[in-house]
Amino acid sequence: MKQSDFIRGAADGIPIFLGYLSVSFGFGIMAVSSGLSVFEAFMISLTNLTSAGQAQGVSIIAAGGSLVEMAVVQLIINIRYALMGLSLSQKLDEKFTLPHRLLAAYGITDEIFALCSTKEKTLKPAYMYGVILISTIGWVTGTFLGGAAGTLLPANVTSALGIVLYGMFIAIIVPPTRKQKNILIVVGLAALFSVLLKYLLPMISGGFAVIIAAIAAAGCGAFLFPKEGDE
Repeated sequence: MKQSDFIRGAADGIPIFLGYLSVSFGFGIMAVSSGLSVFEAFMISLTNLTSAGQAQGVSIIAAGGSLVEMAVVQLIINIRYALMGLSLSQKLDEKFTLPHRLLAAYGITDEIFALCSTKEKTLKPAYMYGVILISTIGWVTGTFLGGAAGTLLPANVTSALGIVLYGMFIAIIVPPTRKQKNILIVVGLAALFSVLLKYLLPMISGGFAVIIAAIAAAGCGAFLFPKEGDE
């Protein structure tokens, strides 16, 4: 493993580190306010590196949801990472043996994928480990600090800081919706289905409501905006 490749990856990952540090602060506050300990929030961030999956997972835990519900929700929310991994596999260096692929798969997030996919040269294991390590440090550190702050700060302050994570989700959605109205419509349908499920079928848990709303909105999008074969 070449140190220069590792250091280059860590340096390239500093912007992700800074972004994760601030956003995961909100997750830490949310997790603690949902009844988890600071250590539990920290371990969730360390073992499940996915903002949306973590947020929904904590909601399911707080609501006393089942393991099946948790598994299906995580599958639907995080299945995009499998597609990202397949895409990055075309850019991997020959040194990327199966053990390296399995280790690197842990750290494939939206931001890390975006960074690595822009590199013209093939990706070496050391480079990806550098990016993943610095990014993970930012995510788990922010979670720990947010969780600790959640136990010390007044409730009105933690409530305000807790929306940071949702602000990131909005920031992810807004740019593509401005360029493609079909994405805006699908997002709107998902929100509409979620509201209808909450008020018309309140007996459905939050986790399964997310599953149903996501599948229904995606189905409507595929029907209303089918892609041509050459696309």
